Amino acid sequence: MTDGTIALREGEQIDAEALLAWLATAAPDTVPAGARLNIRQFPAGFSNLTYLLTMEHEHGRRALVLRRPPRGVKAGIAHDMGREHGILMALHARDVPVPKPLARCDDAAVIGVPFYIMEHVDGVILRGTLPESLTDHPAAVPGKLAALSDTFVQTLAQLHAVDVSTEPLASLGRPDGYVQRQVQGWTKRWLASRTDEVPALDWIAAWLEAHRPPDRAATLVHNDFKLDNLVLEPDLSRVRAILDWEMATIGDPLMDLGTSLAYWVETGDAPIFRALGLGVTALPGNMTRAELVQAYGAHRGVDVSDAPFYYAFGLFKVAVIAQQIYARHVQGLTSDPRFGVLGEVVKALGNSARTAAEKGRV
Repeated sequence: MTDGTIALREGEQIDAEALLAWLATAAPDTVPAGARLNIRQFPAGFSNLTYLLTMEHEHGRRALVLRRPPRGVKAGIAHDMGREHGILMALHARDVPVPKPLARCDDAAVIGVPFYIMEHVDGVILRGTLPESLTDHPAAVPGKLAALSDTFVQTLAQLHAVDVSTEPLASLGRPDGYVQRQVQGWTKRWLASRTDEVPALDWIAAWLEAHRPPDRAATLVHNDFKLDNLVLEPDLSRVRAILDWEMATIGDPLMDLGTSLAYWVETGDAPIFRALGLGVTALPGNMTRAELVQAYGAHRGVDVSDAPFYYAFGLFKVAVIAQQIYARHVQGLTSDPRFGVLGEVVKALGNSARTAAEKGRV
């Protein structure tokens, strides 16, 4: 991935010798003879930690990716490496564009936490800026971004058409009452992680509970579908891989759309949202959130008139995720400097959620 790596952060190191010894036994095909292991860390992302493993040997090198939970988190499906690895195995077998999973370790004694290894998928990941291949030809950028917007929403619609009637996907979640559990569950997480008073979040939590739509036909739900979880062709024409399946489940597909909308920053949004690294969506050529909603409805042939509820929920959920990470920062459980700004991000997201609910628009 053309996604820069850094030296391992304090408290997030991995014992390279222990990992290489485990790999040589558990997945010998991934370790060429005489290989030396170099480990670097992907600095982006706010939850599970991701590392680039480079196997250097006399005939060249091979790149793999390791995923593990961070320090200071409680056990749960979002940090269940075995679950995430199993989802990748099931989706890879169904030709969904995901990295191929290669090995899994449930023994925390190896590197201190459970983890899994997957193939490295080369390509472009869009965060705060465009790749040089596009900025060198500025006149082409709006057209590329317009096409990417459509690819983005088509890919989400296609995910929601994946057959989940058989195992292991069928057991990922409980579709009945999904929206109710999500609203109530994220409200509990907000109350449990709150470090400051944010009246807008308290207000939106009550509003969501009072305005829940009825259950609709359940589908696969990624739960974190956004541009920087996609590995793209260098010209942005195709999705090579969808990343970060830690929160995937079975449920209301419009909840997935709502989360995507929450990350889709527009020009008029609060400037602090750029701290999430997703300002590319505000550049000329991209669809607006309203256009994304209509395109999704057309691709799937479904009613999207209640999209403002799902957008408000998406903003609420992203705010709570940011708050949980910010709380870890306040408690001194992470040294990542990006987390210090998340308190202000939480407030801005809460205000945007309340505005969306009150005005009934995305």
